[in-house]
Amino acid sequence: MAKKKIDIEWHRKASINFNEILEYLYKESETAVFIVGNAILEEIEKLATYPIAHPLDRFKKHNDGNYRACIVYSYRISYYLNDSTIYILRIRHTSREPLEH
Repeated sequence: MAKKKIDIEWHRKASINFNEILEYLYKESETAVFIVGNAILEEIEKLATYPIAHPLDRFKKHNDGNYRACIVYSYRISYYLNDSTIYILRIRHTSREPLEH
């Protein structure tokens, strides 16, 4: 039996973060944009099939168990999960000061 895929929605902030990452990487290497950008998108797509694969977001205050995070090429993807949708909240480089939220 196939698992039901959950919808994925990007918050505006996460979309802005992703575009800023791609712009930064482009200055360094067009290849890096392709490799890292695709790896991030692939990991997010995997969430639709198995959303609880990653640990709880340790920077979320009062985490009710629905806030999770994963890391791809040193970029931390924070997301919120409910029964029908995964919300991509932000994408930040792990070298940056963590944001508690």
